[in-house]
This record gives sequence, C-alpha cells and structure tokens, in this order.
Amino acid sequence: MPFHEMFEPDGSIRPCYAEVQKWVERTGISGLNRRLDEAEAIFRRIGITFAVYGEGGDPERLIPFDLLPRIFTAQEWRVLDKGIRQRARALNAFLHDVYHRGEIVKAGIMPADIIYQNSAYLAEMADFSPPGKVYSHIVGIDIVRTGPGSFEVLEDNCRTPSGVSYMLENRDIMTRMFPELFAQGIVAPVDDYPAELLKSLKEVAPPACKGDPVVVVLTPGSLNSAYYEHSFLADLMGVELVEPADLFVDEGRVWMKTTLGPKIVDVIYRRIDDEYLDPLVFRPDSLLGVPGIFNVYRSGGVTLASAPGSGIADDKAVYIYVPEMIRFYLGEAPILDNIQTWQCGKPDECAYVLENLHDLVAKEVHGSGGYGMLIGPKSTTAEVEAYAARIRADPGKFIAQPTLDLSTVPTLGPASVVGRHADFRPYCLVGKQLRLVPGGLTRVALTEGSLVVNSSQGGGVKDTWVMQD
Repeated sequence: MPFHEMFEPDGSIRPCYAEVQKWVERTGISGLNRRLDEAEAIFRRIGITFAVYGEGGDPERLIPFDLLPRIFTAQEWRVLDKGIRQRARALNAFLHDVYHRGEIVKAGIMPADIIYQNSAYLAEMADFSPPGKVYSHIVGIDIVRTGPGSFEVLEDNCRTPSGVSYMLENRDIMTRMFPELFAQGIVAPVDDYPAELLKSLKEVAPPACKGDPVVVVLTPGSLNSAYYEHSFLADLMGVELVEPADLFVDEGRVWMKTTLGPKIVDVIYRRIDDEYLDPLVFRPDSLLGVPGIFNVYRSGGVTLASAPGSGIADDKAVYIYVPEMIRFYLGEAPILDNIQTWQCGKPDECAYVLENLHDLVAKEVHGSGGYGMLIGPKSTTAEVEAYAARIRADPGKFIAQPTLDLSTVPTLGPASVVGRHADFRPYCLVGKQLRLVPGGLTRVALTEGSLVVNSSQGGGVKDTWVMQD
C-alpha cells in the first residue's frame, strides 16, 4: 500500500492534518462539495483557465481544483528547502560550465554528446555570462514522495516552469472560503512570491542599467496556454505585460512603446521559447521575436530571464547527472535523491529496459506535460510492444524509471475523502540570493490509481500548506 500522507501507520490521523480532519467532520462531505462548486465558480469568473492544443472546440478549460490541502510539517519543509536550494545552485553552476570550459565533461563525469548534441544547447550562448552568472532565475523542481521521510526529484524545470499562479490562487481561494483554518497562523504564507520574484529579477539587471531596473513580462500573446499566468504575475509585480510587437531595439538597448513615448527596458521575464526570441539569430520566420534583442543581451544591454539555452538542464538525460553535479560543483552530498533512471542510449541499460518495459515508466528525454510516456503496468501488451519498437529505433531519445509507489494525499470525492497520487513543484527564485516561499504547486491525479498528474492529462491542483513551528 502507498504511504497516505494523512495517516500514521496505525491508521490514526497525523498531527499536521488534525485541524483539517476536524473541518471535514464539521462541514461534512456534501458541505465540502458545495464549497468546491463555489470555488470553481470563482475560478471560472476570474478566468483561471488553460488551453489544450490539438483538441477541437473550446480550448479553454478549468484545471480541476481539490479542496483538501496537502500538508508538509515544518521539519519536512526544512529538508525540502535545503534540497531545493542546493539543486538550484548546482543547475546554474552546470549551465555556466557547459557554456564555458565544460569542466564536468573534461572530468569524465558527463558525456559530451548529451550536452553539445542536444537541441536545447545553444552555441550562440558560448563564452557569454549573464549577470550574476544566473541562467535559470525560476527553478521549478518536481518532487514526489514515496514514504514518511522519502522525497525524490522527478524532473527539473529551468526554462519557464509554469503553475505558480495556481499556487497563489489556490491559497487565495482557501483563505477566502475557510478563514477559520488560517486564523490560527499555523500555515506559512506564500503571498509574497510576486514581490520576491520582482526583487530577484531586479538583482540581475544588466551592466547598462544605471537606475531602478525596469522589468517587464514578455508573453507570446493571449492565445498562449499560460497567458493567464503571464498577465497575473505582471499585475501582481506591478510591471508591464508586453508582447513582442511592443518592444524594439535601438542604440544598443531594448525599448518599450508606451503612450508617453519609448521607455528603456532592463529585465525581461520572458515566456517565449528560445527559438522564437530573435528572428535575426534563430528562426527567421518567427513573428514572435524582437529583431536584434539577442545582440543587445550579449552586449549587456538587457537581461533575459531565464537565459536562452537554459533548457539543456531540463533534459531527462541530463537529469540523471544532477547528483554528480551537486558533488562536482558544490562539494556537497545531494540532499534530495533522483529516481533510479536507466538510459536507453547505453546498450546494457537499454537491454534491461526492453526486457522489463511492462514494469517500468518510459519517457522521451525531451518530453514534457505527461506526453510521450509509457506507464508499463497500466499499458496493454500491444502498447508496450509499440513503445519498445520506438526505443529500438532511437534508443538515445528515451529513459526509463521504476513505477514508484507514490504517496497519496487526501482528496475530496463525491461521497468520501479518498487517496490520490500527487507530486509537488516548488519555485526557487535565483538572483543575488536564493528565495523560496514555503509552499508550491501540488498536482494531483484525480483518477483512482493514476500516476499522471499533469493538467494536460486530466490532473488537478490543490493548496499546499507548510506548517509553522
């Protein structure tokens, strides 16, 4: 049986969930479901939706919200906090290294091909150091729990980890609907995240910036699946939300068009993929880019957060080596373990994977959003055989991991509280210092037994509480 985070081994309620249990008993399941309907009506009214491409009809969906919080004790959070910060430091050190001397390759720790032949590696970034040597300014680390004290990292997100708007909105909804649960002051707040994000972005202003840095959020536009989050964060930070057409390059700086005339921009929190940033350097057919922006970036006239080319650290083949990165760059033992991972690019490991594929989870190394993966125990023989054929055709594009006995968290069902598998994404901010609000996004698989929590695959979200001492 998987570890249920609400219960002790003897079946009693864990102390951190005691108040939630009282609330469930006091309100009743039908009362909680009525509250859930109210919460979803609020979400729809304020427009918290996401788009799923490739599906007919209205692409706007409401991510299912679960009313019961996921809780970490203060002691559990101390461990997570240290491990998350450590990983963010190591990943940024790795990115600086691979775009400069490549010492980790010279030391024989990582093979050169998974870095320099990777599509996410940008040769245009070689020998350039962004301000403060910060490449990934928002590091989202996906963590799973397999036991009372067992936390493991599922993957790293160094480009543009999304979902923080749900962390903030989930908390806002819970605070409004159940103020009595927060009146005791036992849940650590997360609402200073936008202010902390703005501080971090200002700390990495480019050399050309002489005054208070002007920060903007760059969005591809209202059709983007995460547009709500782009506008939400810009609003909470008190900065402009801009589209590429609002920006232009002149005299070695990036300018923003305003009703009062052009205004210099110092830091761009960009939510546009690398290849669409600058049609003069990357895709000439891109209508989303700002011509000349990359040259201004390299010459110290603007900061792009996160740095182009930082996506190399998201690759699942690179993920395997993060514990070694921590030892190599920081001289420390990893606080959070990786999940055991087999590289199909290695013949002996590939042979093991193909022989045991029906028991494993296989993934594309460049995959995301729960797409392109196979959960062996949940798949038919035909599906396993078809996936095996894909692996044999190009082994280097795949990794495999054991099917984990993920913990379950209390989730509101139609007639009772049920256990559902979940993961956790905290957001570590990197500027001159590291900042981490006590919380993050818990994504939950709403289908019984499912291990896929991604919103694009039918998963939901819930508030995450870190209890204060």
